[in-house]
Amino acid sequence: MIDVPESPVKDLWRIFRIMAEFVEGFDELASIGPAVSIYGSARAKPDDKYYKLAEQTAKSLAKAGFAVITGGGGGVMKAANKGAAEAGGKSIGLNIELPVEQIPNEYQNFSLRFRYFFCRKVMFLKYAHGFIAFPGGFGTLDEFSESLVLIQTLKQAFFPVILMGSDYWQGLVDWMHKTMLSKHHYIDSKDLQVFTVVDDPEAATKIMVDFRDSRGKTGLHLPPAGIRQVHAE
Repeated sequence: MIDVPESPVKDLWRIFRIMAEFVEGFDELASIGPAVSIYGSARAKPDDKYYKLAEQTAKSLAKAGFAVITGGGGGVMKAANKGAAEAGGKSIGLNIELPVEQIPNEYQNFSLRFRYFFCRKVMFLKYAHGFIAFPGGFGTLDEFSESLVLIQTLKQAFFPVILMGSDYWQGLVDWMHKTMLSKHHYIDSKDLQVFTVVDDPEAATKIMVDFRDSRGKTGLHLPPAGIRQVHAE
């Protein structure tokens, strides 16, 4: 069977849909204030320790004055939206249309719907003052690595990036040190200083608060004091 290319007219209409998603996202999110994007597995169940940890972390962030942004689905996303909403904070969901329908969780008090992953990803990155990656799959790794690339290539000023859950992430961190850095020299040692691994919701919140406060005083996007990587043994 031969694939027939789509007509140029369809591509033009797709451009307009993409533009509409960007315009709506920029318009709706520009005034949300300090925000933290939280990523993690959609498969985490309410009795999962990471689900509970995400709920606690989002609640702590909301009490500190941050809006919480998630992908709007289940699992860690639902837990984070729940924690933020129950703490009286802005609980934002950036929902995505998927072939297998993603069901938006009920804890969003502000939501947007996207057809295109890359439009949604821009909103995650543009309007957040920091990122927290809970244990997850390929999507979580994608968001985490993209945030590191933006810092590494100076496409976006510094912002805190946190891996929550050392028991899940430490193997990846060890591999980065031993294979990417020490064995092949494909990254620099400073590239491993732009994220940190923590296990405590209050510690994560403090990192975000310190960054917000230092940014307000200096007007610069500088690394907050105390952010250091958990080094491989």
